[in-house]
Amino acid sequence: MSLTRVLLVDDDDLIRSMLEQVLQEQGFDVTAAGNVAEALKLITSNVYDVLLSDLHMPGAGDGLTVVSAMRHANPKAVTMLLSAFPEMDAASHAILLQADQILVKPMDVSALVRAINERLAIGPPAARVVETVATILERTTEITIKDWFEHIQKDDKVMAVTLTYEQRICHLPQLFRELVDRLRSSKPIGSKEFISAAAAEHGLNRRNQGYTASMLVEESRMLQVTIFHTLQKNLARIDFSILLTEVMTIADEIDSQLSQAMVSYVAASAGDELAA
Repeated sequence: MSLTRVLLVDDDDLIRSMLEQVLQEQGFDVTAAGNVAEALKLITSNVYDVLLSDLHMPGAGDGLTVVSAMRHANPKAVTMLLSAFPEMDAASHAILLQADQILVKPMDVSALVRAINERLAIGPPAARVVETVATILERTTEITIKDWFEHIQKDDKVMAVTLTYEQRICHLPQLFRELVDRLRSSKPIGSKEFISAAAAEHGLNRRNQGYTASMLVEESRMLQVTIFHTLQKNLARIDFSILLTEVMTIADEIDSQLSQAMVSYVAASAGDELAA
């Protein structure tokens, strides 16, 4: 019978060396990596039965990045995270949506071996459906818009301008389509903005409807908040390895759309002043 193949990831040289030796003595076939980048290379070129990774590591990425990569490359592998922080109430739920188990360091070696064997005995983890952020936003556009409207209704300053529901949200379906296209493109964050005729039209419409510039900004701010709430509700489906980049892209695109809306808003205001 072939040995259980374990990928051990820890940036602490002493801990990594000790765990590698102990696990090998217990009959595991262990491959060790000292950082996320090294682990990702191993995952793409080898097959493992178990991932045992430190959660907190310096540099780009962390244990969740490694877990996400393993989920994609080898969904049948058991994924276990090691953390030095026993109090993780706020974060543990989200983490467990990605990993199979969290173990607290330091722990007794026999307990670690027992935990690995028990998890292996349970069998392969249930398949997780992983979606891109673009797909999630595309799928949840309608409910996210409704959530945004509920938030906006609580803002007395914005609601001082009386509009119908359709007038209030009419720009959002196109904005979401453009946001999804941006997420699916390879355009770098911070590069020259996409030209959005819809954003420019939105700025003009809000000027004609009686919005102030601060109202326009508040609507955009609340849109980002609402989108992030939507992503939080879908953490179980998100690929954590690219989440930060995707969130930055969302913020960049929404700010770009606001910038273009403000240009047309200010131009309309200047035109009104000249006419007067």
